[in-house]
Amino acid sequence: MYRSNLVFFAACLGMLLFGVVFLSLGSVNNLLAERFQLDDVAIGTLTALLPLGILLGSLAFGPVVDRFGYRWMLAGAALAVGAGLEGLAFTTSKLVVQLCVLVIGVGGGVLNGATNALAADVSEGQRAARLSLLGVFFGIGALAMPSTLALLSRYYSLPTIVASIGAAVLIPAAYCLAIDFPPPKQRADDASLLDGLRLLRDPVFLFAGLALAVQSGMEGLSNDWMTRYLKKVTFAGRLHAEWQLQLGLIATAGAMTLARLALAGILRRVDCRAVLAASLGLTAVGAALFRSTPEYGTALLAALLVGAGLAAVFPIVLSYIGDLYPDRSGTAFSAIFVIALTGNMAVNKAFGYVAHAHGVEQYATMMLSCLAVSAVLLTIVVQRLNLRTSSPGP
Repeated sequence: MYRSNLVFFAACLGMLLFGVVFLSLGSVNNLLAERFQLDDVAIGTLTALLPLGILLGSLAFGPVVDRFGYRWMLAGAALAVGAGLEGLAFTTSKLVVQLCVLVIGVGGGVLNGATNALAADVSEGQRAARLSLLGVFFGIGALAMPSTLALLSRYYSLPTIVASIGAAVLIPAAYCLAIDFPPPKQRADDASLLDGLRLLRDPVFLFAGLALAVQSGMEGLSNDWMTRYLKKVTFAGRLHAEWQLQLGLIATAGAMTLARLALAGILRRVDCRAVLAASLGLTAVGAALFRSTPEYGTALLAALLVGAGLAAVFPIVLSYIGDLYPDRSGTAFSAIFVIALTGNMAVNKAFGYVAHAHGVEQYATMMLSCLAVSAVLLTIVVQRLNLRTSSPGP
């Protein structure tokens, strides 16, 4: 018999590891560039392989955990990430590096989706709060990789540090093998990838997926374009230090992590709809501040507000999905994350064209535009959920 707190801790360990995955390539790309004499095009190829792997992992995990349970899927994904990190640390082959990045991405995609689905499965009645708490561990993992490299690089070589992090992956893998998990929800012949496509027939699921696609796009904009916006717009050619640019990114990521920690308590007492409205409002104020003035202090405040505002949507919408599909949560979360990741790539690619044509100063306008679309989609989701719960019929 499984114990929900032990299972939830397994999900937290997996999400922490996904945070490491998310920042892994950015943390070691200089190491790889020097070892293999990679140019920007080759580095660009590597950066494309990581989200591709995450997308593949997100697509695959759902039907597997619904059929066979979480134990071996989580342990295998953790070991895949560890093996990939060991490869990055020691390989002398460019092809192996590319394979390692792809494997790390696939393992990370499985960890991201499966931990969210697992947390939803063992958190009935408090899904939004515990999914928000789960997101805190992503922030911890994301900050751990670059911080560990920065702190220990004075004493050890980067390959040694990366290999040690890869070896540490054995801890969550062993933990997952040692505890009991909820039993599989479906027979082996009851779950398939086609089930994810069938879910799109449900308007609530479809609009929730589109809302998360836009939300994921905004999170991608805040992660990928923040430093460039500060460099090109806030400082606009004036002298600045690299840490001043990185501080904007830290402000966004740190505010999101702290906000999710606070939401773990707030969502136990406050209606999700009110929290969603406040979240959208904070993000709008932050994006508007980016447009109002080029001053650095104001930009940092805007980054904090955007990070805090973006924190609530994913855990709340995922809690809705967990409530709607408790008997096939793996497949539902798999499909929803594929939609979200596709939106992330599409929004960021679109803004690349916008920035090329009109300048990166359109960052705030793009954020506000995405926010308006997100608000409409989330309103539709909430309204349809209200109709479903108030209807006496099935």
